[in-house]
Amino acid sequence: MESKWKRVVISEVCELIVDCVNKTAPKVDFETPYKMLRTTNVRNGKIDTINCKYVTKEIFEKWTRRAKVLEGDVLLTREAPLGEVGRITSNDNLFLGQRLMQYRANPNKLDSRFLLYSFRSADLQHQFQMHEGTGSVVSHIRVPDCLKFKLDLPALSEQKRIAHILGSLDNKIELNRQMNQTLEQMAQALFKSWFVDFDPVIDNALAVGNSIPEELQAKAEKRKALGKDRKTLPEEIQKLFPNELEYSKELEKWVPLGWRVGKISDVADVIGGGTPSTKVDEYFSEKGIPWLSPKDLSGYEWKYISRGAKDISPLGLSKSSAKLMPKRSVLFSSRAPIGYVAIAENEVSTNQGFKSLVPNQNINSEYLYCFLKSKVEDIEAIATGSTFKEVSGAAFKNFPILIPDINILKNYQEKTDDWNNKRLTNQKQVESLTKLRDTLLPKLISGEVRVPDIEGMIENKNDK
Repeated sequence: MESKWKRVVISEVCELIVDCVNKTAPKVDFETPYKMLRTTNVRNGKIDTINCKYVTKEIFEKWTRRAKVLEGDVLLTREAPLGEVGRITSNDNLFLGQRLMQYRANPNKLDSRFLLYSFRSADLQHQFQMHEGTGSVVSHIRVPDCLKFKLDLPALSEQKRIAHILGSLDNKIELNRQMNQTLEQMAQALFKSWFVDFDPVIDNALAVGNSIPEELQAKAEKRKALGKDRKTLPEEIQKLFPNELEYSKELEKWVPLGWRVGKISDVADVIGGGTPSTKVDEYFSEKGIPWLSPKDLSGYEWKYISRGAKDISPLGLSKSSAKLMPKRSVLFSSRAPIGYVAIAENEVSTNQGFKSLVPNQNINSEYLYCFLKSKVEDIEAIATGSTFKEVSGAAFKNFPILIPDINILKNYQEKTDDWNNKRLTNQKQVESLTKLRDTLLPKLISGEVRVPDIEGMIENKNDK
């Protein structure tokens, strides 16, 4: 794509380009005001300043003697992984860990947000991946080459307008992500309250004066201490919960009286998967039957999934051990790694890396999803294998599960359905906005599309 803008070398429009100190800073195991950024903190155009390692003031000052990290600086990972970028959005006490480069735009020539989006463009990503002048693919970027990258540069006012357009899309994407995180926290909190801590049961027991088992006394005291601030359920839901607890030998803990302890196979069909022969092209399809592997859930941030990187054909399905599972099946990766969980948005199939659950009529997907999320470590403990651990179908089917009263489960589903519908709407909007941003980014950066041509469309998207 031929650019409409002037081509410049990055060093000509930055007032600072520095690499990290070429050794690892000594860390401390307690929180301090001084944080070390690593390559793992730089992902998808953003910089995570929460999950950082900490150092002392002395180490911080030593490692920042060449340059401080300031708001607006753009960071680039030179390897492990190569080509991730992000922009600093605060003036915290941050410094560079290994394999990071720091760029500070000259504000008279280059807008820092425009630099961020330029670095995310296919043009610059291609430059990151290649040796300067040789064309061979590399696994790291040499520090001298980090000063030689070239970018297309419009007037500063146009840079700011382009950055504003792309930034407004990113802001809407981030807002929807945050809303989904809040909705998921609400669902997980409700699951924990009803089915792990048994708050409604303890409340009922306290109300009628029933004894509380010693193991749950601390929880009961916390509930009593809340006084009038204790949140209670509507009467018609509260009365569905028992007012006593009994000891379960199978689970080795106290559970609500009358709730059944069963096996996963009592509440769902456990479905394995399979892989069609990759030697037969006809077994795979551009738009066929959704087929997932655990890799498709690696880094996947959503609760619902509709398809993976590959689809298989009906012939591929029939010629393999893959099974077509209905909408709302709960997918659980049983190896490499164990513990990815998602809900099928539509009919899907999987490879052999999953043991998936098709719920029966007495249980719902949301309960199974939260149950599996809460039991990943316990399920990992039953895995076997020398090369890599795997949960067998038999072990998974026999894994114990607490089965609450069916009317309680129905109320739980009613409460969570509204949240999940909102989550799915937000997810679809994020997918649409991300696709739009990724389509517009190279066109705006190169000048193929101008801001006035799309401002109305962007405003409509942001208003939704």
